[in-house]
Amino acid sequence: MPEAITNTSPLLYLHRIGTLNWLRELFSAIVVPSAVVRELQVGRERGYDVPDPSDHAWLQLAVPAAVPSEWLALDLGPGELAVLALGLEDRGRIVLLDDGLARRIARAAGLQVWGTLTVLLESKQRGLTDAIAPHLRRLEEAGMWISGSLRERVLVLAGESSGERGAES
Repeated sequence: MPEAITNTSPLLYLHRIGTLNWLRELFSAIVVPSAVVRELQVGRERGYDVPDPSDHAWLQLAVPAAVPSEWLALDLGPGELAVLALGLEDRGRIVLLDDGLARRIARAAGLQVWGTLTVLLESKQRGLTDAIAPHLRRLEEAGMWISGSLRERVLVLAGESSGERGAES
């Protein structure tokens, strides 16, 4: 199984839909940069429903040795920068990012990128869930914006036609 480095949003959304533990089934190790831990802590202090990495012993904390200086001028948060930097330090790990700019930079740097929706697709493929349509709906209810075309594309990839959405309930 591969290892992963995760940004805030995959942890947040998977937590909110009750599937955070799927990461343990998909990866041999999940690394959380200290910058992500800080972002989550700020969210908890503000009263948001966010996971506490210290409640999950299987999450490994890490700090990147350095962040490429050219990335500092980009419109990326500290968590995204740390995930990208850790990904450069170990290119064999998958980086979990939802932000479009961060994903483009990761791909340009030759990193393998998954987002929250890829986690759902892989989870279905590995038998952790029978259907992802209900999880997509819960992600949207939890605040994740998913365009109609992306939603349909994910459902097609999952083998769940749009006509089956009525069976989600």
